[in-house]
Amino acid sequence: MANDPNRIAGTASVTIDGQSFTIVGEGTYRLSAEHRETLKGQTGVEGFSAMPMEGKISWKGRDGYNVDIDALNAATNATIVLSPANGKSIIGRNMWRVGDPIEVNTEDGSFTIQFDGPDVIAA
Repeated sequence: MANDPNRIAGTASVTIDGQSFTIVGEGTYRLSAEHRETLKGQTGVEGFSAMPMEGKISWKGRDGYNVDIDALNAATNATIVLSPANGKSIIGRNMWRVGDPIEVNTEDGSFTIQFDGPDVIAA
């Protein structure tokens, strides 16, 4: 994909441990960061607390002939690379699938999957 500074969105690709998967829409990510909350007392605002927050990478995929739904359901310690049209690489290490087991829509063969992990960065 050519790096065009005017391109913000559109196409995307994703790999799990080096294997490519189809994205049919709705790819999202959240970088690892801190969850912050304001701390208030009866005398006013005193500051904030910060806790680590997991990163996330998710997308809507397609159940093609090379997709092993059982393996995706069982995935842990995975490296996920999401490459959106803006030229960034979103890299998640030591990630695991979260949520209910994958549910496949037989009308269009699509499914939604989410991975969480402690180390999601933009490169």
